[in-house]
Amino acid sequence: MSKAGARSFVAGATLLMLVSAGAAWVAGCGGSGSGSSTSTSTQSGGSGGSTSGSGANVQPITVESGPAAAAGSPQTDSAFTSVTVCVPGSTTQCQTISGVLVDTGSSGLRVLASALTLSLPQQKDGSGNPIVECAQFEDGQTWGPVQTADIQISGETASGAAIQLVGSPSFSTVPTSCSNLGPMEDDLAHLGANGILGVGNFLQDCGPGCAVSGPSNLGFYYSCPSGGCQIAAVSEAQQVINPVSLFATDNNGVVVELPAVTGSEASVTGSMIFGIGTQSNNGLGSATVYTVDPDIGNFTTTFNGQTFTDAAFLDTGSNAIYFATSAITGMATCKDLTFLYCPGSTRNLSAMNRGANGTSGSLNFSIGNADTLLTNPNDFVAPDLGGPNPGAFDWGLPFFFGRNVYTAIEGKNTPGRTGPYVAF
Repeated sequence: MSKAGARSFVAGATLLMLVSAGAAWVAGCGGSGSGSSTSTSTQSGGSGGSTSGSGANVQPITVESGPAAAAGSPQTDSAFTSVTVCVPGSTTQCQTISGVLVDTGSSGLRVLASALTLSLPQQKDGSGNPIVECAQFEDGQTWGPVQTADIQISGETASGAAIQLVGSPSFSTVPTSCSNLGPMEDDLAHLGANGILGVGNFLQDCGPGCAVSGPSNLGFYYSCPSGGCQIAAVSEAQQVINPVSLFATDNNGVVVELPAVTGSEASVTGSMIFGIGTQSNNGLGSATVYTVDPDIGNFTTTFNGQTFTDAAFLDTGSNAIYFATSAITGMATCKDLTFLYCPGSTRNLSAMNRGANGTSGSLNFSIGNADTLLTNPNDFVAPDLGGPNPGAFDWGLPFFFGRNVYTAIEGKNTPGRTGPYVAF
């Protein structure tokens, strides 16, 4: 969605589940601010500072088929990790959840109720009614209560974080104002993961647009007394929160580091490094900073004569680079996988990115034939996947291979500047 004030799930088909030939597809959540400096750079490969695959602020991530493979919905180009969820204040009532999708395009932790055995405190409004969320993705929704947990990832802890418990049987009746928006994604087969770890540019998953009453409310949050659920204004303090922002240190952003991939592979492992410029392993170095729109989290990409103004974003939650192909000869979609491109040979392309701060830089990328890339049913890493997306430019997970990609959180100071921004 591209509404001002919505601070996650922006400008793309977030968690788009299109199942064909044994593969399920996750496409796009957007993210990122504003600034003043101007510079120009040209990049075709990795960049950034000194990062490391070890340390208390480093969490392994793996691009693999994911937990939904057992349900017949394996994922391609999806990065998974594990998180430990604890009852607030407890060191013994904890559970580690694996198969959680890493998503730089949204904010907040969402866990499938079917994957969690703990009983967590329920968030309530001023009248004592449970707060439940309809998290609005472009292609559907997740419905479930907002609860409170301590979140442990690597050596970092986010205490008292609001999370969404997706598909909770305690709130099985979905209001039509939520269900009518599109398909529900409240189980493993449809979500494609045991949860989503949103580590994007924003503090909350909605922000001011959900804290106001009346027609301008974006409708993410509901108050649910026994008589039924109604859209309600929920303060930012009670909204689902980016857990990184609650870390004692290393709380100003994340670095996603994935190895370069030259051909399809079964899986690859990389790192999610917490903090930007807070330790010796997360320096910004020579990475170029692109500030993003402070409301919707996007920057601008110009490609093939078309400018996507404030409609481009970097997103590990998308499993391909989704963009329009206007007037590109030979860039046809696949016969069966019509949501992906199947050019006759790999196409080497170039685009120009520009941040709200005026910083610009060219970027080279390649799009291969999806049918060829996905020939081996045991491979779930495909570096050159691309697909059509007329209204936005979604730099999905293939963009991240071979790069250190930085996502700075709004209002947090970093050596590069105050967030929100992306850098690579």
